[in-house]
Amino acid sequence: MNPTLKGVLYVSVWVLLWGTAASLADTVLLTRGAYDAGTAGQAVTFTTYGLAAVVLAVRLAGRFLKAEP
Repeated sequence: MNPTLKGVLYVSVWVLLWGTAASLADTVLLTRGAYDAGTAGQAVTFTTYGLAAVVLAVRLAGRFLKAEP
């Protein structure tokens, strides 16, 4: 597979994972009344999940983006 395409797919999957996980957590927190929509709490939730996704993506990149022989 083309390395550029592989990189784009890798980042795309992480963006989807981040968005899905953050949205699920946000739904739970909104339902339980932890914060209201559009408040700082919601921004913190998405930012925290985004940072976690970046850390995991960078740590796991070597396994998925190594050159194929």
